[in-house]
Amino acid sequence: MSLRVFIGYDEHETVAYHVLAHSILKRSSIPVSIWPLRKELLKGFFNRPRGEKDSTDFAITRFLVPYLSGFKGYSLFLDADMLVQADIAEMQTLAADMPHRYALKVVKHDYTPSTKTKFLDQVQTVYQKKNWSSVMLFNNEMCPTLTPEYVEKAHGLDLHQFKWTSEALIGELPKEWNWLVGEYGKPEKQIKNYHYTVGTPCFPDYASSDYSDLWYAEFADMCKPCQI
Repeated sequence: MSLRVFIGYDEHETVAYHVLAHSILKRSSIPVSIWPLRKELLKGFFNRPRGEKDSTDFAITRFLVPYLSGFKGYSLFLDADMLVQADIAEMQTLAADMPHRYALKVVKHDYTPSTKTKFLDQVQTVYQKKNWSSVMLFNNEMCPTLTPEYVEKAHGLDLHQFKWTSEALIGELPKEWNWLVGEYGKPEKQIKNYHYTVGTPCFPDYASSDYSDLWYAEFADMCKPCQI
């Protein structure tokens, strides 16, 4: 069995996309197809302009994943500012109880951001279910509402707060699969996916953030045999 992984793509974080993709492929024990969710490639059917509060080009396009998957099977969405340190095949195990039960699974964060701004001096918007949509394991056939027409017109908060489905259809992923760097303290379990939500170490202001050494080690490994 293979797994479709969609990664958000923004030209300001191109290197973050590639490092994350490398970290997945390096550790995966199953075939993985990785899709860059690049807005320019969607213009044939999706033309929603970027909103003032959209911190990336993929703030809204992430909700097109079920449509792009033909509303079949399972697909995983990840923000670009992440670093996977475990076998992504675990997502297949986590999806085992999803048929006819859950439309998607997320890490159900309950926190208030510790900063007022984030990368590129953007405002840190606070809202309910903050960062739930940064990792989403979709059961695509149970997300029929997420058509290009709906996603193009829906309010951003309605999308990120999952107003397009029922609360009962939102399952839960383990927190270690979306560990918010700088927001959470010392982990109780091994972190499987570091989320540099305030700013990826590729940005100078966050080059010395927690766990930045892991990100730079992955970057260097990706660039072999080049000298960086």
